[in-house]
Amino acid sequence: MIRMSVNRILPFLLLLVLFTSCNRKYKIEGSSSVASLDGKMLFLKTLQDGQWVNVDSAEVIHGHFRMKGRADSVMMVTLYMDHEGIMPLVLEDGKIVISISNTQLIAKGTPLNDKLYEFIDKRNSLEVKIEELERKEARMVLDGVNLDDVHGQLAKEGETLVKEMNDYVRQFIVDNFENVLGPSVFMMMCSTLPYPVMTPQIEDIMRTAPLSFKEDKLVKDYLTKAKENMQLIEEQKRMKQNASAGGQK
Repeated sequence: MIRMSVNRILPFLLLLVLFTSCNRKYKIEGSSSVASLDGKMLFLKTLQDGQWVNVDSAEVIHGHFRMKGRADSVMMVTLYMDHEGIMPLVLEDGKIVISISNTQLIAKGTPLNDKLYEFIDKRNSLEVKIEELERKEARMVLDGVNLDDVHGQLAKEGETLVKEMNDYVRQFIVDNFENVLGPSVFMMMCSTLPYPVMTPQIEDIMRTAPLSFKEDKLVKDYLTKAKENMQLIEEQKRMKQNASAGGQK
């Protein structure tokens, strides 16, 4: 039997990892049908220590722009024009195709970008269905349906759709705990809250989250602030209860 010494193979594996990481290349090919973008500079930026840092840039010429370079690791970035964020994408090995129009923003061609924009598309379609309930209410009222019946029916439909969307977002985060999409979508979800707080949905996610997810810098910072806020809320509740009890004596 041929045996290979661990001491001999380990340096080779380390060299292979180094070689692979140094040769991780991204290539972006973008097109835009938005006339106002022509002649503008677009920037790829990533969030580092609370600051947006430029990663790459390109000028839009006749509706097209290109970027390419090396990436030490897979990272979430945002495509910016001036100081305005346009769309998120994952900077990873491979060719990323970006399409910008007045009705759609999409990045595809690499595994994580395909995943991300499939998620965004599904979530947007659920949001549209929820918004459609208001128009449905107006139509039902105009058709002469009893107002109480309208409210009862639409409340149930709304609860079902909101639950479906929350379950979908939660499952997407869980399925992507171990890559950049999990923490990134988690932070997107948290950004819809008025301030950092622990909701039942967040607590549910954290119950099964691995340490690597919890130790992500943005996630960790959010959880720290959310727990501090929850303590303040509890203290305020106790103060009100004590004040109310004191006033009744």
